[in-house]
Amino acid sequence: MATDGPSTGLAFRKMHGAGNDFVVIDSRRRGAVMTAARARAIGDRHRGVGYDQLAELRDSKDADLMLDFWNADGTRAGACGNATRCVADLVMAESGRDSVSIRTSRGLLHAERRGGAIWVNMGAPMTGWRDVPLSDAQDTLHLPIDGDPAAVGMGNPHCVFFVPDAGAVALDTLGPRVERHALFPERTNVEFASLLGPDRLRMRVWERGTGITLACGSGACAVAVAAHLRGLTGRQVDLVVDGGELRVDWRDDGVWLSGPVAYVFEGVLSPALLDATQ
Repeated sequence: MATDGPSTGLAFRKMHGAGNDFVVIDSRRRGAVMTAARARAIGDRHRGVGYDQLAELRDSKDADLMLDFWNADGTRAGACGNATRCVADLVMAESGRDSVSIRTSRGLLHAERRGGAIWVNMGAPMTGWRDVPLSDAQDTLHLPIDGDPAAVGMGNPHCVFFVPDAGAVALDTLGPRVERHALFPERTNVEFASLLGPDRLRMRVWERGTGITLACGSGACAVAVAAHLRGLTGRQVDLVVDGGELRVDWRDDGVWLSGPVAYVFEGVLSPALLDATQ
């Protein structure tokens, strides 16, 4: 990644996983530089760089690195599976190793390279109403919301609807409405999924703080968990998303996620933008 400093701007890398795109900023050995205002400015697709989430690498005392996640509206994200996979690939390439430990607000995550694919263990799913979290006690497999969705926590809250045809859903209107439903005190990601075949689902997603995205790693994990608990699939599921395909394997040690990783470009944010977003 390009060098940077106060007078030269801030280096970044643009990456994506199945079209779920990220700005990656390496703040190791210097301390965090991200603020809510700065995240909003960088996330603006017309005046900044644009992204679904921003991932900032930081030093960690008990892992290979720490990751902080930001949404495009400047709010914090608790987890981001595809960004974690992208960063894991970057750090493994730097170190020459095939595994890496990553500290996030979700907990300590483990990622590894298997046969050219990057897998990350996103941890155990949270299905208790307090853990998702919900505003009050509910059966998380059958929420009292039109469409009978399920709620799953994967570091972020998720509301999962199973529908006949996910491609026909008016995601741009239903997504923001459900995101701010009173049952979700921290708002929620919203997924619509339909069964394509044995252990194969079509998924579309509205992400809180960002909007419609082409893929969502934690959302794929939540959909796979909900589908298995509803008796629709096994514990290994392939998900067709707008930007490609993801694979989820719910094991005894956690929910593992795999999918494509792509490097797009490197650049340097101008000092003027940084000065305006302290």
